[in-house]
Amino acid sequence: MLCQFPPSSHNLAVRSPSRNSPKEFFRELLENAEKSLNDMFVRTYGMLYMQNSEVFQDLFTELKRYYTGGNVNLEEMLNDFWARLLERMFQLINPQYHFSEDYLECVSKYTDQLKPFGDVPRKLKIQVTRAFIAARTFVQGLTVGREVANRVSKVSPTPGCIRALMKMLYCPYCRGLPTVRPCNNYCLNVMKGCLANQADLDTEWNLFIDAMLLVAERLEGPFNIESVMDPIDVKISEAIMNMQENSMQVSAKVFQGCGQPKPAPALRSARSAPENFNTRFRPYNPEERPTTAAGTSLDRLVTDIKEKLKLSKKVWSALPYTICKDESVTAGTSNEEECWNGHSKARYLPEIMNDGLTNQINNPEVDVDITRPDTFIRQQIMALRVMTNKLKNAYNGNDVNFQDTSDESSGSGSGSGCMDDVCPTEFEFVTTEAPAVDPDRREVDSSATQLGHSLLSGSLVCVVLALPRLCR
Repeated sequence: MLCQFPPSSHNLAVRSPSRNSPKEFFRELLENAEKSLNDMFVRTYGMLYMQNSEVFQDLFTELKRYYTGGNVNLEEMLNDFWARLLERMFQLINPQYHFSEDYLECVSKYTDQLKPFGDVPRKLKIQVTRAFIAARTFVQGLTVGREVANRVSKVSPTPGCIRALMKMLYCPYCRGLPTVRPCNNYCLNVMKGCLANQADLDTEWNLFIDAMLLVAERLEGPFNIESVMDPIDVKISEAIMNMQENSMQVSAKVFQGCGQPKPAPALRSARSAPENFNTRFRPYNPEERPTTAAGTSLDRLVTDIKEKLKLSKKVWSALPYTICKDESVTAGTSNEEECWNGHSKARYLPEIMNDGLTNQINNPEVDVDITRPDTFIRQQIMALRVMTNKLKNAYNGNDVNFQDTSDESSGSGSGSGCMDDVCPTEFEFVTTEAPAVDPDRREVDSSATQLGHSLLSGSLVCVVLALPRLCR
């Protein structure tokens, strides 16, 4: 049984630190928004809010559940929140009446028709749905990318790869040339044969990175969850003010549609609408946007991730170049005459193979069966393809279906976060240009170096273990 590559210690762009990571950032953002609303409403409405606080607590509970992968329909959940708030408000502004459960259900049916909260519910629905869809999918994409990289780094080398590595790294010692290192091009053909299946990840990986970058732009712009959640307490309070100002008209239309309610007992009817509802809040100032306790805003966080994502493009096809340019592995490109070519100390003459499995049919150094692709790596390609489609949907504000990071077949759904003409009608997939790459792929080295070292060190371990058997 072949040994596996050891767990990778590489630092691909999709691997973010636990502190200041998007997942923790968004969770903290939700908690801060809930605390801010609770503090403001307790201070403003006092006991009235505390008696009805479960309406608001349920809102944030469902938002958290959606973000963590729960089966939550955002639009239905928000509609339910405003309907419940209307029921509570309607009772508070009409304390002289007694309302049965059936009557309150009738009241909630008038939410869309009467628009008692003004235009706040419609605008907030657009902002919340598209922001949460983008945020949740972006974090899911980071998780999938990290898992794919970690899984691929543990793929076992083939017997043909182990033999080729042993010949490249150890045969110079047998020939009395211990100081002569392999030719660069010789190393490239060996590593392209060893990493043929990994190179096939490149196309789907690059599409995945492009989709991640586009969703990141949404998070920086119209789908910015931070700019939605920070002032949500002020927006809900404005909706309550709208309800208070239009209370007479709303009540009259409800009484006309649902019938005249029964009078309440004398003690209750003596109470009037709370004066606290007349309290106004100062306008929200975007410049006062708070940062999380970790000291970072969403814009800075996303910008940092975008830069790392860009560096990880073409990382899989760059691996052979990254490994073979290492001075501890090869003689380098400047010493093509005084290097080990697999047979002697001389120039390496065979041409360099192209990337990918099918191009290794004539690889002179590694026996590669191009008719048997690695099924495990093909599974990772499919995982990237599925995630890319989810990212495309999120880019357009459409919800995606998953319950957690490991269940691809689960179903949820919030419909579209786009209404009217807020979002584009179709996905316009504009790929980003990869950095200019010279023959030794220097631009992608910063993302591929550590991954390449992990793969090479794993190969060396396998070679050492196989050496006694293969040299008999």
